[in-house]
Amino acid sequence: MNQSKSTVAQEIALAASTFEQRRTGRSPKSVTVVLTENTLVITLHGALSEAEKAVAKDPAGAAQVQEFHRQLFANSSEWLRQEIKRVGGVEVREAAAEVEPTAGIMVQAFTSGTVVQVFLLARGVPSDTWSGTEPGNQS
Repeated sequence: MNQSKSTVAQEIALAASTFEQRRTGRSPKSVTVVLTENTLVITLHGALSEAEKAVAKDPAGAAQVQEFHRQLFANSSEWLRQEIKRVGGVEVREAAAEVEPTAGIMVQAFTSGTVVQVFLLARGVPSDTWSGTEPGNQS
């Protein structure tokens, strides 16, 4: 991989936005990419339509919207997986999507055999307050 991490992340963000436009007819308002050694997490902000957010206002509707997007992602993610391989130079082993329907946010995780836990925070946190890895595995 000849590209810097930020360039790879930018290209993957563009691919994720293109993927979302192709599959739903809408582009997300913004895309965040977090790329670590063997895990890629893509967050699509503003990815759901107003109708989907309206349906998701009650728990049963939210569950329907979540399941719809999980299935849609599972059935259509091959193109994005191939783009990640082309841009990043590594094959995707696992991929999953999770939707937070009331906020209109979708998180897509692509891994190489790791466990990924995604926590959607209630508000933004300055990046300079976050640093390091777990104590037993510092690099």
